[in-house]
Amino acid sequence: MMIEIFQQIDLLLLLLLFIAGIVAFVISTISGGGGALILVPTLNFLIGATKTAPVINLGTFIGRPARLILFWKHINWKVFWYYVPAAMLGAWVAGWFFTKVEASWLQILVGLFLISTVFQYRFGKKERSFPVKLWYFIPLGFIVSVLGTIIGALGPVLNPFYLNLGLDKEELIATKTVNSFFLGVSQIGSYTFFGLLYAELWVYGIALGLGAVVGNIIGKKFLSKMKSSTFRKLLISLMVISGILLIYNQLK
Repeated sequence: MMIEIFQQIDLLLLLLLFIAGIVAFVISTISGGGGALILVPTLNFLIGATKTAPVINLGTFIGRPARLILFWKHINWKVFWYYVPAAMLGAWVAGWFFTKVEASWLQILVGLFLISTVFQYRFGKKERSFPVKLWYFIPLGFIVSVLGTIIGALGPVLNPFYLNLGLDKEELIATKTVNSFFLGVSQIGSYTFFGLLYAELWVYGIALGLGAVVGNIIGKKFLSKMKSSTFRKLLISLMVISGILLIYNQLK
C-alpha cells in the first residue's frame, strides 16, 4: 500500500516540502515562531488549501521533539500547566468543527492583530505592551488551539503574551515549543479521528517535518549569538509579515 502511495506522489513535491520546512523553521527559531504561518501560502500553492492545515500541523509536530531537546532546560513549566490542558481540549473541539467553519474571516482578524503588534511595541523599542498574568493562558490555550486547528497555524498570536509575561529568547521558544507539542498531540489525534489526515497527507507531513528538524538545529546556532533586542525586533517583524500573508491569502 505504501509503495502505491509513493508511486502516486511527485518526489519533487516532497523535496520542495522538505526545503520549505528547513527555511521556515530556521526563520521560526531565530524569530520566536511563525514558521508555520509562513508555510500557509506556500502549501496552499503546492498541495491545495484544503490539505494545508493537517499537513502543516503534522509537519510542525514532527519537528518539535528536536526543538524540545535543544531548548529543554529553558522551559517555563508554570506557563505550560496553565496553557496545555485547555489547548488540548480546544484541539478536539476544533477537529469536529473543521469541515463546518469558514476560516477566511478568522484569518483576516488574526492577520490584523499580528500587524498591530508593530505599533504595540513601538517597532521593537518597548519590551512589554500590556500586562499579562499566568491565568490568561487558560482561555488563550483554548481559543488559540481552536483557531490554529482550523486555520493551520497560529503560533505568532501568542508571542505578545509570552513577551508581556517576561519570557525572552530561549525561554520563550522553549515554553512555546513544549506547549505546541502537547497541543499537536491532540491536533493530530483529532485530525485522524475525524478522517482529515489520510495516507497521502502523512507523506507530505513527514517530508515537511524532516525539513523542520534540520531547520531547528540550524536556527539554534544563530539564536545563541543573538541579542535580546534583536530577537524582539525579529519576532515583531515576523508577526507583521505573518499577518500580511494571512490577509493577502484571503483577499487575493
